[in-house]
Amino acid sequence: MSENVRKVVLAYSGGLDTSIILKWLIEEYNCEVIAFAADLGQGDDLATVRQKALATGASKVVVEDLQEEFVRDYVFPAFRANAIYEGHYLLGTSLARPLIAKRQVALAEAEGADAVSHGATGKGNDQVRFELSYAALNPKLKIIAPWRQWQLKSRQDLLEFAQNHGIEVPVTPEKPYSMDGNLLHLSYEGGVLEDPWLEPEPEMFRMTVAPESAPDKPRYVEIDFERGNPVAVDGTTLGCADLLATLNKLGGANGVGRVDLVENRFVGIKSRGVYETPGGTILRMAHQAVESITMDREVLHLRDSLVSRYSSLIYNGFWFSPEMQLLQETMDAAQENVWGRARLKLYKGSSQVVGRKSSRSLYRTEYATFEEDTVYDQSDADGFIRLLGLRLRLQALQGKVQAK
Repeated sequence: MSENVRKVVLAYSGGLDTSIILKWLIEEYNCEVIAFAADLGQGDDLATVRQKALATGASKVVVEDLQEEFVRDYVFPAFRANAIYEGHYLLGTSLARPLIAKRQVALAEAEGADAVSHGATGKGNDQVRFELSYAALNPKLKIIAPWRQWQLKSRQDLLEFAQNHGIEVPVTPEKPYSMDGNLLHLSYEGGVLEDPWLEPEPEMFRMTVAPESAPDKPRYVEIDFERGNPVAVDGTTLGCADLLATLNKLGGANGVGRVDLVENRFVGIKSRGVYETPGGTILRMAHQAVESITMDREVLHLRDSLVSRYSSLIYNGFWFSPEMQLLQETMDAAQENVWGRARLKLYKGSSQVVGRKSSRSLYRTEYATFEEDTVYDQSDADGFIRLLGLRLRLQALQGKVQAK
């Protein structure tokens, strides 16, 4: 198999796994390795990442700033659909993988590579996300998944490999949990976090202050939407990446967006993950607030019935599937009237909607009021309820309904 691989494009972060993989690919396949690093706003020193890849043996290093594309074409479409997995996870890692795979495939085609590789383990979701994306975008490329091939079985094995090959890695035996970050979130898993009863150490968190340490005064924020997309914060129009970064700072300073959960991986394993998603938490809540006054009831309910399926497709790696394309078009069509402003109060870890308004609002005070009005005849409800109850009365006449 090694004879058929001349050049590989590796999704490279400079972390433990991909640092080892870069060297392992060179030794195992006797091939050229191009390291591809995506800047998704994770805050890494990418100049250092570049130098490290070259020092480890990469023939070339390509670093791309994908922050705007990530937020515009992956995060915002998901948030137009209110995507959320198992009620808590805002899909930060899941949304990043198809974009990395897309650019990785494009680089492989441009460089004449015949294979792509990633650092995902054989137990996780990322292997599926990467490889389904590769298959959808260029099925001719060979896929090398080292975690499913080599004899290294643990993080400790990787640390020993790194030491033996003179590779510097940011992970130490005393702090073995892994981290993955981008503009949408920062995730933590593995190591000491594998005990679901153990509370994370306060020092672990990077994006958010502890809620109890947040300011004693609430911070109000207003977000404007057009066709379901956020376009401005506190009246200032911002680009996609800048807007999310702004909300991250506001949310993080007020302790908003921490989630500790045990989720169901696609491969069937339950996994404990801890996430910080400050801006995304605020954004989803604000979006729902504007939807509540601008979306038709039946359109809203029909869309909501699809959110779980849509979110699972993202989580499970089917971003480039035909069913995902169909659902995205449906979600976007439902957003045509979602224009308006939401006002939220951030306070010690909470994000609460306190106002919403829109020039396209379907909310009408003259209809909703409990005071006297001239537009709604309450006696009309007699026939409405009578017809709604007709089938129930027929069931009762047949003796098929029994009170319990």
